[in-house]
Amino acid sequence: MRTDLLLDDVDGLDEALAAVDGFDGALVGGLLRPQPGQAAGLAGLADAVAGTPLASRVAEAADKTAAGAGGEDHFVALAAARTALLGSVHDALTARVEEAVDRPRAAAAGGPASGAEHAVNLRLAARSWLCDLARAGWRGIDHELVGGAAPVVAAMLPDPASRRLATLLDGFAAELAASCPGAALERVPGRRWADLWSRALLLTLPGADAAPVVAEVTGRLLPLGVDVQEHATAVQAQVHAVFEPADGGTPRLVRASVSAPKPDTVVGAGLWQLLRPRMALLAAVSEGRSMDLDAMPVTAEGDLVWDDACARAGEPADVFATARVALPTAAAFAVQPLDRHPARIAVPVLVEGYGVADGGDEADGVVLDVAGGCLRVDADRVPAAGPLTPEAVASSSACLGLLRWDAGKFLLQPLAVERVVRKKAVAVHAAAWAGGTTDKAGVRAEKAATDAVTVLRERAGRLLRK
Repeated sequence: MRTDLLLDDVDGLDEALAAVDGFDGALVGGLLRPQPGQAAGLAGLADAVAGTPLASRVAEAADKTAAGAGGEDHFVALAAARTALLGSVHDALTARVEEAVDRPRAAAAGGPASGAEHAVNLRLAARSWLCDLARAGWRGIDHELVGGAAPVVAAMLPDPASRRLATLLDGFAAELAASCPGAALERVPGRRWADLWSRALLLTLPGADAAPVVAEVTGRLLPLGVDVQEHATAVQAQVHAVFEPADGGTPRLVRASVSAPKPDTVVGAGLWQLLRPRMALLAAVSEGRSMDLDAMPVTAEGDLVWDDACARAGEPADVFATARVALPTAAAFAVQPLDRHPARIAVPVLVEGYGVADGGDEADGVVLDVAGGCLRVDADRVPAAGPLTPEAVASSSACLGLLRWDAGKFLLQPLAVERVVRKKAVAVHAAAWAGGTTDKAGVRAEKAATDAVTVLRERAGRLLRK
């Protein structure tokens, strides 16, 4: 991997992000009566998309909004411009990564999404609430304004076709409610809230939330590692893998995800107890096995719609052998337009032959010296639900991980490392405990989690009996 390419500046990147930041700053104070500084942010967004098909609509929207006369259609145009700019950043960074790892370019996207439009009135109600938020701004939110999302979400959730938007609105409203009143906030998460706002607003448009195209694939699945994403009330494990088609076609990078609700007291290795029964693939990952798929559904973006009935355990498959042999020839699926965002970048890579560099001002982190370039390890993303630690990464000779982009630089999220112990290469996997373990530390962690779950079930049972 050419680390130097990851350190070089990307043309136009800073300008695009500056335009996004200017608009995000305008949302902080609200768009009801924009001040001169907010008007400048709106004009900067319009200038950034000049010469594109969005130019005339966004220019009109920026002018109207700066004059305090912005309507719902104008806010939608501004959200589209912001999303397009971040999409261009995503594409530029992805192209740089593909060049750095010398891997096949992403395959073309599939056909258009399908599905009939549902709950039009509810989507209009959601759009109205989101536009009220924009007018008030993040400094102007209060419980009454944020609470306006509740009836819309409640009406949307029973409809599977509207559940994606409903879930986003529900989580967004809960986050805003926890921050009310906005006027008292010491720090506003402007980029995050603007991301959620613009995505939700675009999902209210006809066809934006249609079902993705789904095909069926047959062949061999070679797992690479598991990315664990944990919140107070939910957990998700996303397996990254290489899929080799049975017909001998080009290997593809795919993902398979499983999610589960959880109490906030279940953490660490206890998470696997919630996820394990829902996906047989987790056992294959911890056992170091491939899986044979037969007519497994897959979306146009490479997400396997996992069904245990379509999979069976295969032969042993070492993840580092997969990374060295199959990963370099695997092509990614194209990302759908609405999902193009720098935060989405997560490219599996194998790094070898590195040393541990001086972390400088961030000496508490691990920095790998790869071919003369420094690549920082994202230690915060190493899950506590496995034996992999930053110390293990620092003493490793090979690292398989996800290349991400955050805060203006590329970071490496480790999924597994190879270390030399007594002159023998030993692999340490972040998901080593996914399917169960005989490791002493893993057994202790599982027992503690089991005890916590047992206590919670007993308490829940008493409450139900009362």
